[in-house]
Amino acid sequence: MLPQFIQNELGQYLPGPISGWTPVGGGCIANACRIEASGQSFFLKWSEGAAARTFPAEAAGLRALAEAQSPLVLPKVQALQKGNGGAGFLLMEWIESGGAPRDFWERFGRGLAELHHHIAERYGFEADNFIGRLPQQNGWKAEWPAFFRECRLTPQVEMARDRGRWQAAWDGALDHLFARLDTLLPVRPPASILHGDLWSGNFLVDSSGRATLFDPAAYFGHREADLALTELFGGFEERFYAAYHEAWPLEAGYDERREVYNLYHLVNHLNHFGGSYAGSVARTLYRFG
Repeated sequence: MLPQFIQNELGQYLPGPISGWTPVGGGCIANACRIEASGQSFFLKWSEGAAARTFPAEAAGLRALAEAQSPLVLPKVQALQKGNGGAGFLLMEWIESGGAPRDFWERFGRGLAELHHHIAERYGFEADNFIGRLPQQNGWKAEWPAFFRECRLTPQVEMARDRGRWQAAWDGALDHLFARLDTLLPVRPPASILHGDLWSGNFLVDSSGRATLFDPAAYFGHREADLALTELFGGFEERFYAAYHEAWPLEAGYDERREVYNLYHLVNHLNHFGGSYAGSVARTLYRFG
């Protein structure tokens, strides 16, 4: 049931009274529904608890990705009410889903390469945000290995220690990886705008056959980090990668860097879901240590 106080707050942002709403499944952090008002549809995410604190970061990420003006579709943010530990919501345009045309994956690959051509001078983002429901640090750094060490791997590892999910036996391999990071990763690659959480559950095909991105954990970083995650859980066709590589070829050594980048997501999943990811974390660490 959509709480009455949220319905009341929404009134100032809609073109007319709410004529209907339908729950939307698929999310695991906040509530979601389709709102109807004056013949128009909107997508609403809302929460009466801690999940509401993620909405400002999500809105900022969508806006930053939209600034790249790529062929990829980003839902427009219509309204935001900050949670601050209480209730909040994020109102966006409704994206109608459709079928994928024959050239969908090629267009998606080229579109992602074009998105990644939106570049900043440093690595990071305007504010900290979230990866899933957990915090993600985004302090600005001038060099990429330092950013990935201090703002990606270290916070997740410390969180895993605090939760009792990090194994002391992994410490030596982690230290060895950290010692090698300046040579494993490029020092100053182009600081591309990244979706940050680009897996198959965070895009859809819209009614025009275009790739639509949502639920970002956006920041400026090495573009290979986005591509690496698309490979971690699958769901992207080979034509996607061929089109991306044709538009913007990758440097030699990507296969090794991919494992480093995906270690961040594996430890994040260890923190989210527990020991079922311990084996994957260990295998990646021992590969480098």
